[in-house]
Amino acid sequence: MSPRRLVDTNVLVYAHDRADPRKQERALAVADELASNGAGAVSTQVLAEYFDVVTRSIAAPLPRDVAAARVSDLVAAWTVLTVTPDVLALATAACVRRQWRIYDAQIWAVAKANGIDVVLTEDFADGTEFEGVRFVDPFAAGFESAAVGLADTDACER
Repeated sequence: MSPRRLVDTNVLVYAHDRADPRKQERALAVADELASNGAGAVSTQVLAEYFDVVTRSIAAPLPRDVAAARVSDLVAAWTVLTVTPDVLALATAACVRRQWRIYDAQIWAVAKANGIDVVLTEDFADGTEFEGVRFVDPFAAGFESAAVGLADTDACER
């Protein structure tokens, strides 16, 4: 099994948002690979944000029952990590030091607290590292899935 990779909300949302076919294709490939090799991890925060965004903020919102079923599928297929009081303390301290928004800091803190060294997200500059956690933008030009422990996704490199 590959090392666990924490996935931010935007990756999951793009998998269901048809507004940008290139991002949708990449998000689907990354999500499929993480699910198939058991390396995918999400936080409870990410699952809640995902449900909110796909039912309200994408071009073709999902019905709530469909979105709830997708959340259940993610829970069944991926490791789900909780935002605990200790994670919240890490996150708020990072907000003070780095001037991050609390939701971004919680993503980092969940990864840090659970020994995950890569977060897949487009919300941080690609390659940024903070206290052993590296942020990788899977939608960036030149993204190489093998570099973050995922199988080759040549179909997504177009």
